[in-house]
Amino acid sequence: MTLTRRVLIVLPDAAHLMDVAGPAQVFVNASEVGGRYEVGYVGAAGRVQSHQGLAFAAPTDWPDLTPADLVLVPGWKTQTAAGFAPALLTRIREHWDAGGHVASICAGALALARTGVLAGHSATTHHDLIDELATSRDVSVMRDVLYTCEDRLHTSAGIASGIDLALHLVAHDHGPALAARVARTLVVPAWRAGAAPQASVMLTHRDHLSDLAHRAQDVLDDPAEPPHTLDALARRLGVSGRTLARHFVAATGLTPQAYSTAVRRERARHLQTQGWTRHAAATAVGYADARSPRARRGTVAD
Repeated sequence: MTLTRRVLIVLPDAAHLMDVAGPAQVFVNASEVGGRYEVGYVGAAGRVQSHQGLAFAAPTDWPDLTPADLVLVPGWKTQTAAGFAPALLTRIREHWDAGGHVASICAGALALARTGVLAGHSATTHHDLIDELATSRDVSVMRDVLYTCEDRLHTSAGIASGIDLALHLVAHDHGPALAARVARTLVVPAWRAGAAPQASVMLTHRDHLSDLAHRAQDVLDDPAEPPHTLDALARRLGVSGRTLARHFVAATGLTPQAYSTAVRRERARHLQTQGWTRHAAATAVGYADARSPRARRGTVAD
């Protein structure tokens, strides 16, 4: 993605704060570390009351959107409020019909079902609401999953899984390394679960809260960084090589050597899918040639 993507969060009556704030924080933090997002809000009225008591102030005019933009539909307290005004549901459906991207958090999937957006697609929602979603016609309900992703339609179970879904979308737009950086700023694991393809090395081994290991991974994940020896990397982080290795293994299950090798091999495979030759891809990520299982001598992965 090269252009800035607008993420428009549509506010229902009695919205759940975390359904709104969690994904919003992900996209805002992503924009602060190199992602291209512009987060906005819209409601049926200028003041929208959340279920938790805090009110939102939001525009009522629906902005001009492109098909690349994402409309995000959070959940609300379904037992006490109707949620989305009919005019908002109409605009959500119009964005979908125009080829736009749509995502839901928690009960937001029920709103999407009402618009007909979910017809013929897979979807999930909070476990307390899954049976209600299952009554919707032509919806393939996915139980016991954190989120689903199907082309330009995304649904999540709610709250924490809304953050997981937002991180997955950031990883899709800007790569797993940037998504992992965002997860670190939020002090949450960098999940890539649900309907995503096989997890990237850079996300699989970011499921920890060790600041030292994350800082080392920030360096090792960056393709612009030159190769580092273990001691040089440790000095850069202000610790000894033995300390770095011990913390890294405890956090990730891999040595810095094994992690660096896995990241470079994954990057080389990605370059080959873009048309690079095996030799060019291998040398680009630090190998002596396409046949060598080792990086150039002196690096962390040597």
